[in-house]
Amino acid sequence: MRQATASALDDRLRHGLARVGKADLLVGIPSFNNARTVGHVARTVALGLRTHFPGSTPVIVNADGGSTDGTSDVVARSTGDIATIAGAYVGPPGKGSAFRAIFEIATQLGVQACAVVDSDLRSITPEWIERLISPIRGGSADYVTPLYARHKFDGTITNNVAYPLTRALYGLRLRQPIGGEFGFGPALARDFLDGAALGGADVWSTDVARFGIDIYMTTTALVTGRRVVQAFLGAKIHDPKDPGADLAPMFGQVVSTLFRLALANPERWTSVRDSKPAAIVGAIEPVEPEVVNASVEILRQKYAAGRQEHQAVWGEILSRPVPDRVDDAAWARIVFDFLLASRSHPDETQRYVTALVPLYFARVASFIEEARDLDTDAAERLVERQAATFEELKPELVGRW
Repeated sequence: MRQATASALDDRLRHGLARVGKADLLVGIPSFNNARTVGHVARTVALGLRTHFPGSTPVIVNADGGSTDGTSDVVARSTGDIATIAGAYVGPPGKGSAFRAIFEIATQLGVQACAVVDSDLRSITPEWIERLISPIRGGSADYVTPLYARHKFDGTITNNVAYPLTRALYGLRLRQPIGGEFGFGPALARDFLDGAALGGADVWSTDVARFGIDIYMTTTALVTGRRVVQAFLGAKIHDPKDPGADLAPMFGQVVSTLFRLALANPERWTSVRDSKPAAIVGAIEPVEPEVVNASVEILRQKYAAGRQEHQAVWGEILSRPVPDRVDDAAWARIVFDFLLASRSHPDETQRYVTALVPLYFARVASFIEEARDLDTDAAERLVERQAATFEELKPELVGRW
């Protein structure tokens, strides 16, 4: 099925597009009720464009999800002399729908390079904009992912699924494949719009329209053979979420998208062995991220409740019993088992991923217990050890594929 052609732009975005007409650089900011933080983000983006790209014709695009707190008005007041397009996206509520509107505007304005940044950032600096855009504009890369220091209990979906599975499948060590800040060019924006990594399917009614968007973008860049680099951005300080409290929907949307992309592109990963480091833009400097709290007790409770609900599905899927402590190898095999089950019954992917969520809670609880007394560097070594384990066990996945 080919990508639907309906526009993701409301009247305000369309009018802004017509008013600006043409630009060579674009920075997109998706938002929903972020009036408290988005002004700082917009001011910093504008300063980064002025400082690092003098003589360019930049535009800032705020694609909003229908905020009731005046978020888009704050953006419009915060960008100074930089042209700004602000309005609401059209489509299912979610970050991906906001990005779809940004991609659409980028392709119509004829830009040379784009970046997107989250609207709740407190640590963003003007240098972030330079490092995300310059590799694209200079022709040295097609896609830029972020590289930053995060607290050992932040980014649990990244640490435990998105990073190790993406690295094992596609052979490139992209530490933050769903980090939120990215750089890309117009050709890739068109591929994102057209569902190139999924055979031209209409992706905008799927989890890609929600939190699946980041892994969809990164995987699209990988499976279409783009040059991918990482930009060091320092510490990421934003509005973090307790992994046991409210990450289940995000986990489901990210992992279902990751699985569907793997099912659609086996020729891009089944022959890949080992991994290589991705090039880094900017010098890596030591930074200490802001503390993120996480409750092992809540995670264990959610695992226990999920076990009662999903044990029958686990019995269908898992090749081994769930251990009391879900270590690196046990977790890698669990993820591989669920990916294989999705291959056998692709229409059941959503149900399977829902059943995987409690096991993710158990894995995060085990990680927190192991990392509790470790400093940032030591905890990072645990994340790297887990990613290496996914690679080591990948032949088991390929052998059963």
